[in-house]
Amino acid sequence: MAQPETRITKQRVAVEEALEQVDDFATAQELHRWLQEAEKKVSLATVYRLLQSMSDDGLVDVLRSADGEARFRRCITEAHHHHLICRVCSKTVEVLAPSVERWAARVAAENDFTDPEHTVEIYGICAACREAGD
Repeated sequence: MAQPETRITKQRVAVEEALEQVDDFATAQELHRWLQEAEKKVSLATVYRLLQSMSDDGLVDVLRSADGEARFRRCITEAHHHHLICRVCSKTVEVLAPSVERWAARVAAENDFTDPEHTVEIYGICAACREAGD
């Protein structure tokens, strides 16, 4: 069965605009606050629903914080990628890592698994935060 086309609504466009305004990962509540400040009428429930839809479509990345809260960011690259994330300022860099892809495929095959999927997030301290702390 063919997938239904995603409806482009005013609310979806507003959420996409909010995502364009943030450089790093943001919570649904943070995006909703930005929308309110920009006088865009989008309910928090709609923000959550649209972010989930965009995540399902591969248009946004989702990370879970230590407390389990979902944080969202527009994907810069369409290819499968990983993230370097600053523990201080949350700066995020998308990283292509072919060696990780090969490793994941090899580990899956060695254990008689097929169709492996994975995510890799590497946390550290970016150069700007490191210099500010010196």
